[in-house]
Amino acid sequence: MGILGKIRDLLFGGAGAAPHDPTGIYLYAKCARCGTPLRIRVDKHNDLQRDYDTGEFHLHKEMMDGTCFSLMHATVRFDAAYRILEQQIEGGEFISASEYQALTQPTPPEPQDGEGQSADPPAA
Repeated sequence: MGILGKIRDLLFGGAGAAPHDPTGIYLYAKCARCGTPLRIRVDKHNDLQRDYDTGEFHLHKEMMDGTCFSLMHATVRFDAAYRILEQQIEGGEFISASEYQALTQPTPPEPQDGEGQSADPPAA
């Protein structure tokens, strides 16, 4: 890994690490139509609407995956500490960060016949 890759990992986390983003909240969803997983960044300062009576935050977010381009609508309610109180989604389903990571990890190629097996020992 080069020096730029090390700097990137230091600032943004390595592969599979949760993003270090003090002004962002990350939600994970999967398209109901094609199953494409999405990581959605919510900006704490611009995307949330504050309810001054309760101290809660509300989010209305439209998302689109890059495979079937199906539109999903999410509504999420957060408490004052940005913890999810309630969430609903149309056109998809919410998934956990670990599910997202498992769905986006490249799958290793399956060994083909004879690959990875030792050859017969030579006859004496």
